[in-house]
Amino acid sequence: MWDNLKDFLAKYFNRLLIPRIHLLDWVEILLIAFVLYHLIKWIKRTRAWYLVKGMVILVVVWVLVSLFRFTAIQWIFVNTINVGIIAIFIIFQPELRRALEQLGQRRLLSFFGDSDSGERYSDETRDEILTGVFEMAKVKTGALICIEGVISLEDYERSGIPTDSVVTAALLINIFEKNTPLHDGAVIIRGNRAAAATCILPVSENMRLSKDLGTRHRAGVGLSEITDALVIIVSEENGKVSIAQKGQLIRGVDQEFLSNKLLEFQNKSTPQSRLLFRKEREKDGKKA
Repeated sequence: MWDNLKDFLAKYFNRLLIPRIHLLDWVEILLIAFVLYHLIKWIKRTRAWYLVKGMVILVVVWVLVSLFRFTAIQWIFVNTINVGIIAIFIIFQPELRRALEQLGQRRLLSFFGDSDSGERYSDETRDEILTGVFEMAKVKTGALICIEGVISLEDYERSGIPTDSVVTAALLINIFEKNTPLHDGAVIIRGNRAAAATCILPVSENMRLSKDLGTRHRAGVGLSEITDALVIIVSEENGKVSIAQKGQLIRGVDQEFLSNKLLEFQNKSTPQSRLLFRKEREKDGKKA
């Protein structure tokens, strides 16, 4: 019995084609895995991540259609795939262009960087944002503050004026003070710094939004629809504070609600962010 089993296994494995893997083959496999891993991380930081999710859903639908043999739907899939590929390059042309620019400038670390590692901003930054927002709400100063998440806001940052300053309540209040050069538009916050002011945001076309909302609120919702940013809006008409995230607008929030939302969005994990905030503030003080 055992002899028969051994003969069977020997014949079976002799039929298998197992290639010899050399050292260079392992190096090549590791390089491909490295590039694919960081490419997926880069896609996750752009709007293309939503496209990947949509493609996964389409693949699942295609499998179900094939199993149930829906020939008409299969014909539609096959005849529209070429148009879909062209549409992908048109829709995501800004992301592809930025990736090629970074490669051309040899900014490989930036291209392969992980923007979602660790804490997004420090406790001091959270407190300064909270204080500044409700100080402006008291005097009905309109404001639009965008806090960057995983998806980069560089495209919208380029539309504004670079500030690159550590985030403080006084800075935010001065930026959005009426009749000042920087008050019109949005402020983009990346980490513990205000990257740019007077930034132009895409306006939401959601017809379900209330008709009494102005351009500031619609721009905040519009950005939250296509990125994972947390957007804080202060109304100039009534001083109410609103939050836009994932295409949803929450109006009239109080200080405790906003504090909890900022704490949730903070992605708190690194204890050294307090020291980093102080160093950045001291650096700005020396420049001044």
